[in-house]
Amino acid sequence: MNPVPEDMENALMGSQSSHASLRDVHSINPTQLMARIESYEGREKKGISDVRRTFCLFVTFDLLFVTLLWIIELNVNGGIENTLEKEVVQYDYYSSYFDIFLLAVFRFKVLILAYAVCRLRHWWAIALTTAVTSAFLLAKVILSKLFSQGAFGYVLPIISFILAWIETWFLDFKVLPQEAEEENRLLIVQDASERAALIPGGLSSDGQFYSPPESEAGSENEAEEKQDSEKPLLEL
Repeated sequence: MNPVPEDMENALMGSQSSHASLRDVHSINPTQLMARIESYEGREKKGISDVRRTFCLFVTFDLLFVTLLWIIELNVNGGIENTLEKEVVQYDYYSSYFDIFLLAVFRFKVLILAYAVCRLRHWWAIALTTAVTSAFLLAKVILSKLFSQGAFGYVLPIISFILAWIETWFLDFKVLPQEAEEENRLLIVQDASERAALIPGGLSSDGQFYSPPESEAGSENEAEEKQDSEKPLLEL
C-alpha cells in the first residue's frame, strides 16, 4: 500500500482536532455553555484584556523607571537644577542622558496609543519602537563619552535596551497569542450554541445529544393483520 501523503495527513489531523473541540463544547451542560458565552461577551465589553492591561502597565513602568534613574543621575552630578540646565538647555549628544529619557517617552506614547487607545493586534508598533531604541542606543554607546561619566554611563543605556526587548517579547509571545486563542474559543462556543438552538430537544439535561425513541419494528403491520383476522369471525 502506498503511504498517505503528508497533506492528507495534516488535513485529517486538523479535522479531527476541530471535531474534538466541538465535541468538548457539545458535552458541556447548556447552563455552562451560556455562562461561558456571557463571560466571553463580558470580556469583549470590557474592551481590553487582562494580558494587554499588564503589557500597558509594564510600558508605564518602563517610562517611570528610566525617569527615576535619570533624576538620580541629575542629583548625583552636582544638583538637579544645574545638571538639568546642562543636559537640556545645553544639550550635547556625546555627554547628555536627556535623549535616553526622551527615548523612553517616545516608547511610552507610541505603545500606549497603539495598544491601549487603538487596541491594535499587530506587532508593527512594537517593532518600530524596539528598532529605533536599539539603533539609537547602539550609536550613542559607540559615539558618545558616557562610559567616562561613572556608573550611569552603563546603567541607563543597558536598562533602556533590556526594557525595550522585554516589551517586544511580552507582546509577541503573550498578548497577541492569548487574545487570538480567546477569540477562537469564543467563536467555537458561539457556533456550538447556534447549532444547539437549531436542534429542538437536541440536548439532554447532561448536555449530550440524543434521538427520540424508535417504535418497535412491525408493530403497525401486526395490528393490521390482527384486524383482518377478526373480520371473518364478526361476519359469522
